Amino acid sequence: MTLQDSSDHPQAGLARSGDLQPVLAGIIAAFVGYAGVFTVIIQGFIAVGATPAQAASGLLAICIVQGFLSILFSLRYKLPISIAWSTPGSVLFAATGMLDGGFPVAIGAFIGAGVLIIAAGMIKPFGKLVSSIPPVLASAMLAGILLGLCLAPAKAVATEPSLAIPVVLVWAIVGRIKRIWAVPAAVATAVVMIALHAPSGGLMSAHFMPDIAFVWPQFSATAMISLAVPLFIVTMAAQNLPGLAVLRLNGYNPPVSSIFVATGIGSIIAAPFCGHTLNLAAITAALCAGPDAHPHPGRRWIASLSAGVTYLVLGLGATTAAALLTIAPPVLIEAATGLALFGAFGGALAGAVAHPADRDAAMVTFVTAASGLSFLGIGAAFWGLAAGGAFMLLNKRWSR
Repeated sequence: MTLQDSSDHPQAGLARSGDLQPVLAGIIAAFVGYAGVFTVIIQGFIAVGATPAQAASGLLAICIVQGFLSILFSLRYKLPISIAWSTPGSVLFAATGMLDGGFPVAIGAFIGAGVLIIAAGMIKPFGKLVSSIPPVLASAMLAGILLGLCLAPAKAVATEPSLAIPVVLVWAIVGRIKRIWAVPAAVATAVVMIALHAPSGGLMSAHFMPDIAFVWPQFSATAMISLAVPLFIVTMAAQNLPGLAVLRLNGYNPPVSSIFVATGIGSIIAAPFCGHTLNLAAITAALCAGPDAHPHPGRRWIASLSAGVTYLVLGLGATTAAALLTIAPPVLIEAATGLALFGAFGGALAGAVAHPADRDAAMVTFVTAASGLSFLGIGAAFWGLAAGGAFMLLNKRWSR
């Protein structure tokens, strides 16, 4: 399961002398992952009924659990296994909105998704069933729920140009210089704009000490169908599978079942404290698993270890992050959120149209998921996947 540790390498001394490199790589990966999408995470919690205090607690909870799991996996397997939150899951929350029963029902759905992730790791037939979901449909569903948020920067520029244009310009300019810093730079610019336009004393009166809120979960069949199942699918398709691909492309053979079981358990533990689904890092995983982290593959686990420790520290700022969002102009937060999701939207849309034979089915999934419809109390994400799947089966049966 592990690559040969660099202690057996003739240049082991050189490798250890350069261990500052993976430490810095891990810090950067965690900072980019946090700063780039913390607005998405908090907005997602609020969309399904959380108060700002509960959203801050959720951000803190998932930072702590994912940091702990990253440290645990790095030390146990000596592999650069980075654990992250499900950003597509938070986008799904924004598209789904508040369920009947409010946030406690959403917490129950978070637990349901965690149970499904554990089942994918423990029950091989179930794991194979999940992997058999056509990637084009999963990508189309994700693209559909991302579309509305990715339109936000354009709307923000039209309605509040003095606030939104600086954020968009910084994102565009920094992206041309160093792509990975584009979103954090845009978020930092948004924070500056918030500070400049916040009501007098608005931020100073906020409570900054980290708090933990506990919410008893409630379970609903419609919430399981409309939230837990789509949350599980987008987490597997948009996070876990790409995360595994990144590790394998860099020569690692990660313990897949152990990762799924541990992240599922971690998701269940975080849920009552307002946290949601945990999974393998996808985008930032490359920062820890690639050659930029360390020239010797056997020492790159230090990067994911460093990222885990950094997430524990960043989690302490969750209440401050939530306080910023409560005093910020909504259009500015929506613009920063949309910019943070451009890359994910582009990747999902490319995956949806990758195979011409399945393009019609993917477009059915895309437009249905993007429509925001709710039928029988079940949200658009599930119906998009169901409609696209039915259309794909019809096409295959008709072509025989």
